Amino acid sequence: MSFSLIPKILVHSLPDLTPQRLREAGIDFLMLDFDNTIVPYTSDVPTPAMEAWLKEMMCSGIGLCVVSNSHKERVKVFCKAWGIPCITYARKPFSKGILQCKEQFHLDFSHTALAGDQIYTDVLGANCAGAISILVHPIHLHTFWLRLRHAVELPFIFIGKRRAKS
Repeated sequence: MSFSLIPKILVHSLPDLTPQRLREAGIDFLMLDFDNTIVPYTSDVPTPAMEAWLKEMMCSGIGLCVVSNSHKERVKVFCKAWGIPCITYARKPFSKGILQCKEQFHLDFSHTALAGDQIYTDVLGANCAGAISILVHPIHLHTFWLRLRHAVELPFIFIGKRRAKS
């Protein structure tokens, strides 16, 4: 467990995380952020590529659980429709929701990752809880505040990319 803002793995989008790539990284369970990771903030409908990825992951044997800070009903409705368990109001970067997932599924965090689009919530939360952190490029930076937050995260993204290459 470490207080680190540096992601262990960086990908452009969730479909870049194939079951094979996850297994090669020793990951057998994937916690997922919801907003701007699976679907944009402004939509409840995944893209065709995201739908195909979700179907592939569900057939792969890799466990999935949505761990979202949102308390909105849309997260629960989406997850129920897809048959994916979810934990809402996770309070990331605090470990509450992440550890709730660990306890619920009896997870070994050395083989568990959390994929999300925010360094200050998803990456920090995963690293502090002892899980593997995966930073996914946000689906859509549709507001000034999201673009500003992303700009502030750029130094940590750069460091993560440099570490991944070495």
